[in-house]
Amino acid sequence: MSNFIKNPIMKNNIFTFSALFSLIHQVALGQVFSYQTFENGQSINHRILMDEVYYVETQFTTNSNQFIKTVGGFYQKKGDQLVVDLEFNSNFPKDSLKNIVIEKTDHWKRVSEKALPLNGKWLMAGRVMGDQERRRDTERPRKTMKILLAGYFQWIAYDTATFSFYGTGGGRYTASDGTYTENIDYFSRDNSKVGIALDFEYQRKGADWYHKGFSSKGDPFHEIWTSRTQ
Repeated sequence: MSNFIKNPIMKNNIFTFSALFSLIHQVALGQVFSYQTFENGQSINHRILMDEVYYVETQFTTNSNQFIKTVGGFYQKKGDQLVVDLEFNSNFPKDSLKNIVIEKTDHWKRVSEKALPLNGKWLMAGRVMGDQERRRDTERPRKTMKILLAGYFQWIAYDTATFSFYGTGGGRYTASDGTYTENIDYFSRDNSKVGIALDFEYQRKGADWYHKGFSSKGDPFHEIWTSRTQ
């Protein structure tokens, strides 16, 4: 799993340990980082979406557009470490991990873009069916969450009680003048969807985000997402 940098210097947009934590505590809107590792001759992309309380890391390849795994949860800083209490772990059947410790990294690179509308964490709260809203309990263990930070997005479907993982997808997004667009970089359910762009209508109403359009399968939907607070 990821490791933090020891050297307290920042060069060429590469964040060291001290600079990274300074940034986390100064920028509540969050940041996005990226780095690569190599396994069996293959380059693996690590993308990290991180706000002041929540950490998500996803691994995927672009040479063959393969999703590898994702983990995420609330974290605390303890000394020179981040201790993450996981809410989801797509690799749980193999490694049984519910907590991870991030110790040091040699080359996290900030790839954040500017903050956009809808920045934050969101929970699926229901659907609009005709002229009726059908709401769900966002406190139940079975959740679908979307995290949008600095021009990047990821959705994750999971269960905190059973640690079941149902799928994820992510990439870059834009939101302007009522149009929300997702550009998919990885998709655990169907690698063939990588590279496509999906356009939706969106509207903010208080703490809710109304999201209308067509799924990657072409199915129409009208979803309600609500802002998640710790």
